[in-house]
Amino acid sequence: MTTQADTSERLASFEDLALPHTRDLFRTASSILGNVAEADDAVQEAYLQAWKSFDRFTPGTNCRAWLFGILFHVISHQRRKWLSRVVLCEPKTFEDTTPYSAPVPESLTDQEVLSAFRSLPQRFAEVVMLADVHEFSYKEIQESLGIPIGTVMSRLSRGRQLLRAQLVDYAPAASIRSTGVRAAGAHLS
Repeated sequence: MTTQADTSERLASFEDLALPHTRDLFRTASSILGNVAEADDAVQEAYLQAWKSFDRFTPGTNCRAWLFGILFHVISHQRRKWLSRVVLCEPKTFEDTTPYSAPVPESLTDQEVLSAFRSLPQRFAEVVMLADVHEFSYKEIQESLGIPIGTVMSRLSRGRQLLRAQLVDYAPAASIRSTGVRAAGAHLS
């Protein structure tokens, strides 16, 4: 039987360990979901699940990584519910890609970068967000997402490639032109 003192101590511990990460969780959820209301719901649900299972959290371990793991589980569950109601389009294939890697324009706006990020498939966006924005180590990402470290490295590499490809699409708007010769790799600057 849990006493009032035990509950108060548990609440104080939860507040000390978990609540400082609210802003990071919200920013991540907003970036992935692209909707502030959905992000707020996801973070609230993540904290609810974290509170319910806080007795299983091991003190001294990485609470931030633990919370991100819960958040990504919540987001994944929300997306599955949404996708079950939507007819999916055929995914693009990458067979048509060439070895040429066009330069990413330096004059990109934050909105263009966020738009490109939101177009990434969730499994890549999660890893890129944790590694490049929140500066998680491979091991922390592995713990947060519950995937092998090799998968972390693979998804990070692939996610960065996809993000770069999306950002290159903004090149014409930034007055960067790619000629046929340059695209074939024959032109050297």
